[in-house]
Amino acid sequence: MQTTIASTASFTGTGLHSGRPARLRVKPASAEYGIWFKRTDIDDGRDNLVPVHWASGVPSPLCTVIRNEAGVEVKTIEHIMAAIVGCGIHNALIELDGPEVPIMDGSAARFVDGLIKAGVRELAAPVRVIEILEPVEFCRGEGDEAAWARLEPSDGFEIDFHISFPDKAIGTQEMRLDMSNGNFVRELSDCRTFCRQADVEAMHKAGLALGGTYENAVVVDDDKVLSPGGLRRADEAVRHKMLDALGDLALAGAPLKARYVGHRAGHAITNELLRKLFDTPGAWRVVTCDAQAARRLPGVGVRRSDLPMSA
Repeated sequence: MQTTIASTASFTGTGLHSGRPARLRVKPASAEYGIWFKRTDIDDGRDNLVPVHWASGVPSPLCTVIRNEAGVEVKTIEHIMAAIVGCGIHNALIELDGPEVPIMDGSAARFVDGLIKAGVRELAAPVRVIEILEPVEFCRGEGDEAAWARLEPSDGFEIDFHISFPDKAIGTQEMRLDMSNGNFVRELSDCRTFCRQADVEAMHKAGLALGGTYENAVVVDDDKVLSPGGLRRADEAVRHKMLDALGDLALAGAPLKARYVGHRAGHAITNELLRKLFDTPGAWRVVTCDAQAARRLPGVGVRRSDLPMSA
């Protein structure tokens, strides 16, 4: 059955790119509501509700941005959305008092912890999933510089990701993970966003990453990890890219029965992939999810004890 959060979960922190304090509350919602953000700071008569939907996505390379028809935006939603999907929540209203979701520690672990504490409640409506019937791919660039993402048919939901960076602290990494049985919480939720030291100054000059610190991002410089404590996992970078992909795919509007494959892909490419999917007749269909199929989706049976010790 569809679910919602059982009680309100509240989070406070700082926006990664804006550097502004941010307060967020995830509240229960009815069946068929979906996931919506509400900008509580907007009081000028504009519509302050923004749907988590691929058509609301604004292609952005550094974070996931959604915008409604009134021009109201919410930025950096990927980590809270990964947590919501990873905890198996289908309906919620997310209130936010500014333009950007707080970055917390750079991962989804604190969001997951708060959502699990708040609990999950079943609703009187069946889950419907988007089943991929044939491969759909979006690619940008050519040759060694190509970045692409693809959705393929699958019996459940899997993510397969490959990255390659010149910095030796990251290098080439790849991982494939079945997202059922709480695997998101155990294997990905504590993996933090990362960047290269060479990019930090450029982002600051562009007015970005103003709230970034060594405490909420993994910063690398060739073979050195500059953040205190080093890496949580040797392949933390590719795991975080998988976390991002899960959050970005939440814009599909329903759970996916699919295998997602990403090669050097980012937020904008995943949004373009969703746009191409829904513009491709015959590549997908919506089906009601039975109990057996539901066990293959993220979030089923998630427990607080699944959170890694590093969280």
